[in-house]
Amino acid sequence: MTTSSSPESASPDQPPHEQQRAITIKELRVYRGPNYYSYEPSIHMVVDIGALEDAPTDMLPGFTEQLMALLPGLHDHQCSRGHDGGFVERLVEGTWTGHVTEHVALELQRTAGQEMTRGKTRSTGERGIYNVIFGYLDETVATMAGRLAVKLVNHLISVSDADSEVQGRSPVDTEFDFTTAHEAFLRTSQRVAFGPSTQAILEEAISRDIPWQRLNSGSLVQLGHGVLQQRIRATMTSMTGSLAVDIASDKELTNRLLAAAGLPVPTSEVVGRADDAVRMAKRIGYPVVLKPLDGNHGRGVAINLNSEEEVRAAFEEAYDQSRRGDVLVESFITGKDYRVLVVGGNMVAIAERMPAHVLGDGKNSVAELVAITNSDPRRGVGHEKVLTRIEVTDSAVELVRAQGFEMDDVPPPGEMVKLALTGNMSTGGISIDRTFEAHPDNVDIAEEAARVVGLDIAGIDFLCPDITQPVRETGGAICEVNAAPGFRMHTHPTIGEPQYVAKPVVDLLFPPGTASRIPIVAVTGTNGKTTTSRMIAHIFKGIGRKVGMTSTDGVVIDDRLVIRSDASGPRSARMVLQNPRVDFAVFEVARGGILREGLGYTRNDVAVVLNVAPDHLGLRGINSVEQLAKVKQVIVEAVPKNGAAVLNADDELVAQMRRACSGEIVWFSIRPNNRMIADHCRRGGKAIILEKGELGDQIVLVHGRRRMPLAYTHLLPVTFGGKAIFNVQNAMAAAAAAYCAGAHLHDIRAGLRSFTSSFYQAPGRMNLTEVRGVKVIVDYCHNAPAMIALGAFVDRFFEDATGGGLSNIERPQRIGVVATAGDRRDQDMVDLGYQAGKHFDRIIVREDERLRGRSPGETAALIVEGAQQSQAEGARVKEIEVVLDEIDATTVGIERANAGDLVVLCVDRARAVWDQLQTIGNVAQAGAEEEFTRD
Repeated sequence: MTTSSSPESASPDQPPHEQQRAITIKELRVYRGPNYYSYEPSIHMVVDIGALEDAPTDMLPGFTEQLMALLPGLHDHQCSRGHDGGFVERLVEGTWTGHVTEHVALELQRTAGQEMTRGKTRSTGERGIYNVIFGYLDETVATMAGRLAVKLVNHLISVSDADSEVQGRSPVDTEFDFTTAHEAFLRTSQRVAFGPSTQAILEEAISRDIPWQRLNSGSLVQLGHGVLQQRIRATMTSMTGSLAVDIASDKELTNRLLAAAGLPVPTSEVVGRADDAVRMAKRIGYPVVLKPLDGNHGRGVAINLNSEEEVRAAFEEAYDQSRRGDVLVESFITGKDYRVLVVGGNMVAIAERMPAHVLGDGKNSVAELVAITNSDPRRGVGHEKVLTRIEVTDSAVELVRAQGFEMDDVPPPGEMVKLALTGNMSTGGISIDRTFEAHPDNVDIAEEAARVVGLDIAGIDFLCPDITQPVRETGGAICEVNAAPGFRMHTHPTIGEPQYVAKPVVDLLFPPGTASRIPIVAVTGTNGKTTTSRMIAHIFKGIGRKVGMTSTDGVVIDDRLVIRSDASGPRSARMVLQNPRVDFAVFEVARGGILREGLGYTRNDVAVVLNVAPDHLGLRGINSVEQLAKVKQVIVEAVPKNGAAVLNADDELVAQMRRACSGEIVWFSIRPNNRMIADHCRRGGKAIILEKGELGDQIVLVHGRRRMPLAYTHLLPVTFGGKAIFNVQNAMAAAAAAYCAGAHLHDIRAGLRSFTSSFYQAPGRMNLTEVRGVKVIVDYCHNAPAMIALGAFVDRFFEDATGGGLSNIERPQRIGVVATAGDRRDQDMVDLGYQAGKHFDRIIVREDERLRGRSPGETAALIVEGAQQSQAEGARVKEIEVVLDEIDATTVGIERANAGDLVVLCVDRARAVWDQLQTIGNVAQAGAEEEFTRD
């Protein structure tokens, strides 16, 4: 999510940045999980404060006073001072408006009922440009808060400028009304944020370290990962039967079932016309109640009807609220309104509900009493606070009139005037906790009612004189059984102790000791991520796990490619964690995804960092390899105390990441006699090392004093007889990750020995084939460090093939088809061409289909420049040509080769290139067969 704004127009003699005396949002991003700036989910706004860089808050007359008057809750912000009022002190002393925006955004979220205190503001290094970071509970609410914060601060700056008669600045924004804007913000927040019931369950789940994902814009939420997941929608769960919900929605059927079970229920009948309603009311006997047969939240319910006229009037409203067009007429039960909450067959809370009302004081009118009641800070819009404001609707006015008053009348002291018939909290009612006062017989009746209907979570509505006395003796009945009952009246009663009703719900879904997380292995690095991820997934697939994997090739579920795209970002990770079959996850984590949205999940059990080399620099504020290392370090920071980080001891930047890990460190290294690893293992640590022996290089797992051989490198197909050193390193990292994730050594060996670099198992990663007698390697090599590794492999490949005894003239020709992405730096492209020139006799330079902002031929020209530099220094390359289209370049590369030559295709569209190779091979085969037939 990104937005851009334009600064105020500047005068001709001043640069726009210096003239601008307002904040503009240059970029806004939502991080869903650990990220470059924070371990927690955060909003990141890049703001330009322009000329305000020279005008901190102590230089803005009246700014602080007006801000505190509009948002008095800012008094509670501690900021960096560590005590309440710390932020106010910073305002008075003088702080920058970017910092003010951070605190205003946090406070606006709090006014919407979302308490959040995490935030920081840091300079980007460019004058007047700041990174504003703040936490959130709901990303939509937080992004709205960030934008509204900027509008409010700009408005107050404008007012301050007008008061101090600043010339040449923007006039006061008379159209901005914070009260109106804030009210709209609260209403929108209430609409998009979770309701109190869902929020209560989420808070309980979070307290137990149960991960969650929101699955839609409503209240559908997944708790847990993959095969361990459960789902909720408000207070309906994965265990709530649809049949039970249907029964509860049919009030007449519910009454019949409860009556058949011997439970007290009112006499009732279903009607479809007003005349039938009048007839049934006479048969049942006045007073009666009319309600929609399948309604909820008390909408369309009319009680205590004593005449034909009242029944006919009530029928129309009940009929309008009924989806099926049926209305229930039932006997009116006098008494108080109680809601009994039953979870898993057990009563967990009871609340007495009182409808929206005011109490006369002999001084104020009914309308004035409503306004006074609504001024209670506990009342808000919808579900944003523990109580809802009372709305004076036409129905409320009619009800007040029925009680003998008009809205302008002054009720006598102590007189209760109702403004709603039902005690629903959503219409302004209040609740009184009665959990520990109910008679045991009444509790038994409620629990039996929930069992009869079949609901795992049920709200049983009782009408009776006193819940402390048995209803079978005092009179009373169950008037309704509700699926998905609201929790607010129990978690936030107006009077009495709150009941933590979310606990038994989560106990129902995840009994104590039940796991909610599947193992997650995250793999990052400049090169080798995809191959290593595939190796790890292959090992656990062999164990029998249902592995979900993301990579640059797509999303793979249980060895099946379900989505073909670059899926190395957080959205793909969340897709895997949503899949109900997956019990093990392997994520390739790319730099771009971390910078764009964060990890997308809260933590990974194992983090694997292969290497850090110059690539993708100059993008999204990452301009150095050290900054790039900090980005990739995010997965190490996401390792819990009981997790592990697998780090490349041979890469200095990767080795430094050990300080950021909360769990254990497992090293891997191809360098012999690594002193750091020796010391680490002497203290009981783990490492994967490469040992040389008479039979060849061997991968060995060292755990403390134990040394456990895994495999000889030349026996692993993916290493090409041990010549592909980079795949040796990848195999070592995969073995370490699998060991940390619980795989047995036998399974690790079997996985490494059966993993190949064939196109069908690892497309685009060192796929070796033969076309017309020409050996062809297809690989996704796209930067200079990868080209160095690939070139070293090519050198070893030919040394072994020729035995080193041929002259340069006799040696097979090496042809490289090379390219890189257009969003790399110019020097990175030159370096790629320079390194390619060292290892290939002929270089064919192509370009990717997506130029990423470059002109056609621009990227190729830079690669050619590097190859020519290498050629001038006497490197191997003799011929350089440009063929921009990838498929054409592939064809030309094969045509330039003779039998026994090697062609290395550095691909972008691996499948299209592979298909073209098959086409070329088939054409050659067909030609040979035709010639054989003629002969």
